[in-house]
Amino acid sequence: MVSMDIPSSFANWGFMEELFISRNKLNGTILNQVGAAIISLDHNSFTGSLLLEVDNLENIREMDISENKLSGEIPNTLGKCQSMELLYMHGNWFQGTIPESLKNLKGIKGLDLSRNNLSGQIPKYLEEFHFLQNLNLSFNNFEGEVPKGGIFRNASAISVVGNSKLCGGIPELQLPGCLKQASKKREKPLATRRRNSPKKASSPSSTENQWLRVSYADILQATDGFSSANLIGVGSFGSVYKGLRECFETLVAVKVLNLLQQGAFKSFAAECEALRNIWHRNLVKIFTVCSSIDFNGNDFKALVFEYMPNGSLEKWLHPNVDEQPQLRCLNLTQRLNIAIDVASALDYLHHHSKIPIVHRDLKPSNVLLDDDMVGHVGDFGLTRILSEAAEGFSQNQTTTSGIKGSIGYIPPEYGMDGKASTHGDVYSYGILLLEMITRKRPTNDMFRDNQGLHHFAKSNFPEQVMEIIDPTFLFKDTEAIQDSENRNNLRNRMHNCLVSLVNVGVSCSAELPKERMKMRDVVMEMNAIRDLYLEVGIH
Repeated sequence: MVSMDIPSSFANWGFMEELFISRNKLNGTILNQVGAAIISLDHNSFTGSLLLEVDNLENIREMDISENKLSGEIPNTLGKCQSMELLYMHGNWFQGTIPESLKNLKGIKGLDLSRNNLSGQIPKYLEEFHFLQNLNLSFNNFEGEVPKGGIFRNASAISVVGNSKLCGGIPELQLPGCLKQASKKREKPLATRRRNSPKKASSPSSTENQWLRVSYADILQATDGFSSANLIGVGSFGSVYKGLRECFETLVAVKVLNLLQQGAFKSFAAECEALRNIWHRNLVKIFTVCSSIDFNGNDFKALVFEYMPNGSLEKWLHPNVDEQPQLRCLNLTQRLNIAIDVASALDYLHHHSKIPIVHRDLKPSNVLLDDDMVGHVGDFGLTRILSEAAEGFSQNQTTTSGIKGSIGYIPPEYGMDGKASTHGDVYSYGILLLEMITRKRPTNDMFRDNQGLHHFAKSNFPEQVMEIIDPTFLFKDTEAIQDSENRNNLRNRMHNCLVSLVNVGVSCSAELPKERMKMRDVVMEMNAIRDLYLEVGIH
């Protein structure tokens, strides 16, 4: 890594095909004469305004100037970049509105303007960008109504979190309704303005500065004084409460960190760092964070998430006696859908997020279910961001201090070399999938004398698969079918489906990392299994 300005001689090189000088310590201003089809200047320390020569714009396809210290307004000349497909400007100090000239970028596929000081309304013309697949406008100062057309119809393709004055939009965004004559003095609870000078997130303290702030008093009121009646879960580093604020117009889940627990501060920083860079329909959506002081002068930290009314997958697979187990039974289609939801979330984290991430703690209690029983992966307190891997390790692994994760779901290699990797998440997914099929925990006493859930499933594959699966959903799926022929046809399809699912689970939880599937292949296989099972219609 070097610390220097861009050499002025670059201006004499004319138009280049590609210019990659990311992740250095380059500073000064960006030369407006530099031209290339693909420009990557991200993660440096460039300052000043972004000025671009018009003659160099028409052939630019990709520009990444994120994570710098650029300021001023977004230049109108960007509207000349009509070949632009990807534009990443997040993590700077840009201010003002999104210029009207950007409506000319009709072919753009990815646009990230998050974590700046941009203001004004979200332009309606973004609805007309038919090729746009990802739009991130989070953590700015945008206000007014969120559009509902085009990409704004897909909640998993956009992010507008961290803009406390936005309203409307599709219901999935869970924003307050727009009032015709809203008071300018009215402020949303559980959300306050962030500081106007964001800093590069390089430590827990600076990471927290990227988030909107809420006070301890807000959290206290929302959870009714951390009432035990609102307690919905207890984890390694804290407790989760259900909360409600009138003006917020929705229930929220508040994760309160136990800062006396060793590793809690690190967990909070890891979760903030991971969640600010990702958004996907199968990840639990974060609304804001609280880094404050309680009434006794002690540090207080909490995260505010979307509330999941159907609780965790753990509660559905292993309900308590007082939770009416007979009513908590997932049929095969539901289990298929949830398993695909989880696989899709991991595939996104590993292969499609801006910064590849290893979750490291996948288990049923960290899979939450919404009103429609859609699965959402949560709890990123143990994540590792792969781009920050220590020198000397490959891009798909990073070192850890001791074994992290939950017993039964930790891959065997973590106990030998302590290297977290995407392969480890695949192992955890395989165990979770087998648990969903058999309804047996990997820590079940029956596994003490053998090699665990993986070996149990593998030793019964494929001939005895029907003898190890959870019998409850067999009855639940077939009880309403009176005709014996139709019932037998359904049982045959279920058998074929379950054999395929056990095969995926066993493949993912193989002892050797290199023998495990990749999550992108898991998603394809799981979708194919579901399509085959449902192809003649299951009602």
